[in-house]
Amino acid sequence: MTTLSWAGRPALDRARALRLLQDYGVYAALVALFLVAVGLDTSFVQMSNIRVQLFQVAPTLLVALGMALVIGTEGIDLSVGAVIALAASVVPLYAGYGLGPVLVVGLLLGAASGALGGAMVALARIQPIVATLSLMIGVRGLAEIVNGNSAKPVTQSGVLDLGTSNIAGLPEMAWIAAGCAVLTGLLVRRTTFGRHLVAIGDNRQASRLAGLPVRRVLITVYVISGVLAALAGVLIVGHGAEADPANQGLNMELNAITAVVVGGTPLSGGRVRVLGTVAGALFMQLITAVLTQHNVHTSYTQIVEAVIIAFAVYASQERGTR
Repeated sequence: MTTLSWAGRPALDRARALRLLQDYGVYAALVALFLVAVGLDTSFVQMSNIRVQLFQVAPTLLVALGMALVIGTEGIDLSVGAVIALAASVVPLYAGYGLGPVLVVGLLLGAASGALGGAMVALARIQPIVATLSLMIGVRGLAEIVNGNSAKPVTQSGVLDLGTSNIAGLPEMAWIAAGCAVLTGLLVRRTTFGRHLVAIGDNRQASRLAGLPVRRVLITVYVISGVLAALAGVLIVGHGAEADPANQGLNMELNAITAVVVGGTPLSGGRVRVLGTVAGALFMQLITAVLTQHNVHTSYTQIVEAVIIAFAVYASQERGTR
């Protein structure tokens, strides 16, 4: 039987508050921020503005979904921004053949990049941050070589339709991102692979001793992250009608990590919150939108985002110590 002294109650209450904050804080913050946005400007809820926000958040969400899986294994993938650039760089080369070849080549490149990063982590046992940092530099350079170190326009309707068309009044990009979120949630919750992923993130050594396919799961997770980043790259080109590997995908890895951590997935691994990641991506997009619409300089937006992620990481660590 557990006894609880009065002296222990404040610590218990604080732990419970931190748990509630991590589990549900992002949803409450999202609703509160939305109400503030509407209160400041009622035109915020106009369909045209909602479509703009969904266009902008869809690529971030795709990358964040892959990042959530990687972080769930106690890893990190800093190469996703460069993979976006690499996938974008091949769009002008294959857009004339139709959307199919563009997607096949782009996603294969994303998978290859992810497989290389996963192999460095799982087989060579290089720290994820080091492995993917080196990959980030190399892949970005490759993307610029492929595209001739210059931005190139894309005019083919197949690719542009993917990035600009609407379905049921909402961007096709947003539907694609939502579909990927559902599939990611099912992967984590309803498959053996998902259970292995979480177990490996919780205790890799114990998982190895228990006979779980640690290497295969780790490589697969990084492959998924690369494929989702490549898909985001194709969508970004389709929306902007231009492939610019020198700039596209810049800082996307930080945006994705922020969305994942704010959504409640701890950097220490062992847990993946897909719905929280969706809410985290929407929350960060909403902050950017509100500050931008009220002419707040981008520098201040970055400071706000830094404070939010620091607070989210603090809450995660505090909970992990209890």
